[in-house]
Amino acid sequence: MYITRQCMFTCMRGHKKLYRLYTEEKLGVRRRRGRKRARGSRTPMPVALRPGVRWSLDFVSDTFGASRKFRMLAVNDDCCRENLCLMADTSISGARVARELDALVRVYGKPACIVSDNGTEFTSRAILKWAGDNSVDWHYIDPGKPQQNGFIESFNGSLRDELLNEELFDTLDDARRKLALWRYDYNNVRPHSSLGNQTPAEARCTLEKFEGSAHDALAQNETTDYKIQTRKLSL
Repeated sequence: MYITRQCMFTCMRGHKKLYRLYTEEKLGVRRRRGRKRARGSRTPMPVALRPGVRWSLDFVSDTFGASRKFRMLAVNDDCCRENLCLMADTSISGARVARELDALVRVYGKPACIVSDNGTEFTSRAILKWAGDNSVDWHYIDPGKPQQNGFIESFNGSLRDELLNEELFDTLDDARRKLALWRYDYNNVRPHSSLGNQTPAEARCTLEKFEGSAHDALAQNETTDYKIQTRKLSL
């Protein structure tokens, strides 16, 4: 009993001494704070009534070979449900996403806003700089609420059910080839009930006949001022 009390007394003294030394040397451990998240645009999210108003972005992951992982960047137009980009690679940074967006803007024109989650790639400095330089409103959904980006989540579900869960990918090139074939079928062959049994490509053409395509897009309608508009393009 004496030994037990002596050990307890020694431990108490050691604890007090350690606390005193830490206090004198100001060695207190700081509490770890949560990661700062990008706020994004505070303006209301526009309704996707015509092509080019709102794009959705998200990542999908899968494996090939000896369980090596790769990622896919999906970019969709929320109005016509068309998949604008389905790019696969073993690593995709925020700078890579910005380069892909630059390529899409040259083809389809600049969107009014972009919707994504709060992933590190979408909140990186490269993406924040890209959104500021291009004057594009970037809306971030609330953490843990993927239903706020329902269009791209529905696309991801179709991609996984129809391709990723059905195919085995040997290499990255094999995955890219199969993704390209599936993307062509999704955009140009399969009719969508939400689009009046039209394909996304047909829905885009129908809407652009009435609304007109984006002013800075490469794919323009055949109008009398076509040559004048193409002079303004910066490739």
